[in-house]
Amino acid sequence: MATSKNSLRALYIDELKDIYNAEKQLTKALPKMAKAASSEDLRNGFTEHLEQTKSHVERLEQIFEALGERASGKKCAGMEGLVEEGSEIMDEDFEGSIMDAALIAAAQRVEHYEIAAYGTVSAFAELLGESEHVSLLQQTLDEEKQTDAKLTELSKDINTAANNEPSEPASGSRRRGRAA
Repeated sequence: MATSKNSLRALYIDELKDIYNAEKQLTKALPKMAKAASSEDLRNGFTEHLEQTKSHVERLEQIFEALGERASGKKCAGMEGLVEEGSEIMDEDFEGSIMDAALIAAAQRVEHYEIAAYGTVSAFAELLGESEHVSLLQQTLDEEKQTDAKLTELSKDINTAANNEPSEPASGSRRRGRAA
């Protein structure tokens, strides 16, 4: 059925395409984050989340199919920025638990972005009477919240270890803003 561009359904589909692209970007970023992690628990967490992310993509594809829409993404600039920030962190010369703490910070930004996105599309699906979609989206939303909680739990030991690492002199250290 043709959808007016000026309707909640059109906005819903647009948001689904955005989060679909975001999830696809994550399937490429998570293996790199896992490789950069020194904590085995954190590495395993990233690997588990990669598998979850693949099921998030499949759930979205089910929803697109039910809507009679092609599963495609419009470029998600928000996720692109978050992934780029994560990439920059991995390019820094942080080591050990300091790198792990930085990776957790980047991963939690991603999780919070996804929690917001899935909360929104779930609310839209509910208003549109798409109860099967709501169920699929809620399942993903719950998993994103669980991942965020796991990262918070991991951060307790990792951040403590990072705080106990001997600090090096600040001379010549590269900071986030990067000098021109």
